[in-house]
Amino acid sequence: MTPRTLIEGLLGLTALGFSTRFRVGGAYWRWRMHTAFPGGRPAEGGRMALVRLALEYGAWAWRTRRLR
Repeated sequence: MTPRTLIEGLLGLTALGFSTRFRVGGAYWRWRMHTAFPGGRPAEGGRMALVRLALEYGAWAWRTRRLR
C-alpha cells in the first residue's frame, strides 16, 4: 500500500465517519460489511486484511467524493 493510498484511506474513512456520526454499528456500516463480506468478515487474512481493505475502501471513497 502506498503512502498516498494510506492518507486517502484515512481521509475517506474520517469523512464517512463524520457523515455517519461515527456509529460504526449503525445501519450503513452493517450494510457495508454485509455487502463487502457475506460472512461478516474477510474469508482469509484476519484483522490485517480487514484493515487493509477498509483503508482501500476509504481511499476509493475519498477519490470518488473528490470527483463531484
